[in-house]
Amino acid sequence: MTWFRKHGLPSGYGVLLEGPKVRLRPPAEVDFRAWRELREASRSFLLPWEPTWPSDATTQIAYRVRLRYNAREWRSDQSYGFFIFRREDGQLVGGVTLGHVRRGVAQAASLGYWVGAAHQRRGYMTEALALLIEQGFGPFGLRRIEAACLPENAASRGLLIKLGFREEGRAREYLKINGRWQDHLLFALLAGDPRRGVR
Repeated sequence: MTWFRKHGLPSGYGVLLEGPKVRLRPPAEVDFRAWRELREASRSFLLPWEPTWPSDATTQIAYRVRLRYNAREWRSDQSYGFFIFRREDGQLVGGVTLGHVRRGVAQAASLGYWVGAAHQRRGYMTEALALLIEQGFGPFGLRRIEAACLPENAASRGLLIKLGFREEGRAREYLKINGRWQDHLLFALLAGDPRRGVR
């Protein structure tokens, strides 16, 4: 019995990505406690860069809703969400998503990511995104991966550039982050672009 079946993940939901430092897999019910602890411990670190958290943001009910949504989006080829675990001890360190998948003439998706405050600047996110990008341009069949970040988020901007993304412009009031409509810098990486990653 595979890990995915054992933990009740749906058919076709068993992608596991591994690099030297991290392992990526879809979230499961068994991850709730680690996810809640990491999100709560990182609340003040994450709030400036995320949509406003609802009052029940880290409850088990909200987590289960997220799991169902993630599985449904995965099965319908709309979004692919993963948790990031440190390989040495299985510690949850963050999450990454290829979302808003557009097929047909686009073959594109949007990149989203977050890391716990205690795990920033250790190379985990760089490796995790490199693995996800390879999966996106490989088995997921994408041609273009897009990303956006707040202009003042130097760490996120630097990460995208390090991975080979090119800045394409600025979108006014692009997303409502931390309670305010805010401008974002827009980035994209094409399947044929040079990039740094885990191969």
